[in-house]
Amino acid sequence: MDTITFIREILLSPLLEGTLVTVKLIAYSIPIGFLLGVLIAVGRVYGNKLLSSFCALYTLFFRGSPLLVQLFILYYGLPSFGIFLSPFMAAVLGFTFCSGAYHSEYIRGALQSIKMGQMMAGEAIGMSRFQVIIYIILPQALRRAIPGCSNEIIYLVKYSSLAFIVTCVELTGAGKIIASRYFEYTLVFLVVGAIYLFMVSIVTKILNTLEKRLEIPGIG
Repeated sequence: MDTITFIREILLSPLLEGTLVTVKLIAYSIPIGFLLGVLIAVGRVYGNKLLSSFCALYTLFFRGSPLLVQLFILYYGLPSFGIFLSPFMAAVLGFTFCSGAYHSEYIRGALQSIKMGQMMAGEAIGMSRFQVIIYIILPQALRRAIPGCSNEIIYLVKYSSLAFIVTCVELTGAGKIIASRYFEYTLVFLVVGAIYLFMVSIVTKILNTLEKRLEIPGIG
């Protein structure tokens, strides 16, 4: 069987199905992970001592331990406590928790770059601390955090391939199954790599456009 026939008749369909799963994993993990990162960052910077300590511990654990270990705990460890997750759900939770920890550090740095005088000025005109954070500080900080968070989103697209470890058959998993069956590892993973490159290029283009539209005049 020649290469073109192999790709068209055997390889293409499973990889497209795997790509769809990968896109779903990313589509769930990116917004939830980003929102979680915002909450953790705000809690760490502006929360009380207990909340700030919890957020710091969260970040330490999910940045300090391998994502692979976290996925194993979620999928293979939680059943010991009577909690059973589907492969897809375990992967989404793992990616979300890990991504949220990294996002929180980028956003925390951006929050701390905003002058405390803005908090004082907001409170001086009658705004609550919560209102100042939501309406004045956070919008500025998120714009400054876009480059770092964009980098984390691109990483998420690539490390979504680890979902296969918990039996969620996404793009890499589909490629591994076909490669093992037909012993065409080089060809299969060249195609898989090209698909990832295509997805990363699209996400990069979107993020670059977003960054340019939201850049702070005089700083961006």
